[in-house]
Amino acid sequence: MGRKNPTHLVVGHLSRPHGTRGEFLCGILTDHPESVFAPGVVLSLGGKNDDTPDPDLPPLRVEEARFTPKGALVTFGGVTDRTQAELLQGRYLFLPIDQVEPLADGEVFYHQLLGMRVETIGGDTVGTVQEVYEMGPADLLEVRAEHGTVMVPYRPEIVVEVDPEEGKLILDPPDGLLDL
Repeated sequence: MGRKNPTHLVVGHLSRPHGTRGEFLCGILTDHPESVFAPGVVLSLGGKNDDTPDPDLPPLRVEEARFTPKGALVTFGGVTDRTQAELLQGRYLFLPIDQVEPLADGEVFYHQLLGMRVETIGGDTVGTVQEVYEMGPADLLEVRAEHGTVMVPYRPEIVVEVDPEEGKLILDPPDGLLDL
């Protein structure tokens, strides 16, 4: 997760080359893959361990994409064979935040949760969101509390309100969740 106010969001991952003509199987890391992996969209590349685009790497323009249960099979302009594709394998794909689909009412980007203060519905202070872990069946919020760290499932019955304007998140924790 990392940054509080990113200029770009991670939208995909160049998992592996597919075939011999430079096509990629891309892992999808967005709720709107049809607009991200559309012909003409320009995506920035990050290093294998970067959380921002690498300015020294050239951007990739989507030429064609088809969706499968394992991700998107994408052809990028200028990547014409498997050897070129293998050089890019494992990198993340970024889209400028101003080109990301607008959020629906009540939705937030996970980076907006970082640094939010956490309170209970009774008004008690719990701590501050340090990290968001995308896991199944529920994503987890790492909350730094006064006496340690608490892992809070990001579920609507537990996280009952998120207010990005106020920088506040309200919990209705089940018994024992906040015991350290």
